[in-house]
Amino acid sequence: MKLQTVSIFVDDQQRAVDFYTGTLGFEVTADVPMGEHRWLTVRLGDSPDATEVSLEPKAHPAAASFTAALLEDGIPFCMLGVDDVEREHERLVASGVTFSQPPTDVGPVIIAVFEDGCGNLLQLAQFKDA
Repeated sequence: MKLQTVSIFVDDQQRAVDFYTGTLGFEVTADVPMGEHRWLTVRLGDSPDATEVSLEPKAHPAAASFTAALLEDGIPFCMLGVDDVEREHERLVASGVTFSQPPTDVGPVIIAVFEDGCGNLLQLAQFKDA
């Protein structure tokens, strides 16, 4: 068993795909028109075992209120593991990404939190023992 696909709810699917591919380095794995929205998935790397991320529109009221509450409380929607948080922070800041928390050592992990421009906070994490 493996985690096949997870959803990140976004305000605008095109802005999301531009950010997740152009800024973060994901690649599009599916882009299928579905009425006014799209079935849009991305993943990091070319491994067939990589978990796909569905960039879901916030069309359902529960998704909109859930993500708004997380954003308001400063809670990241998900965590992205990296080898070097400082390097990724510098790269993303140079790309215009806004961080609400710079790289911070919190014991076994160094984290940083940034906005995806689509209504979510994401967390970078560098595990020290990894």
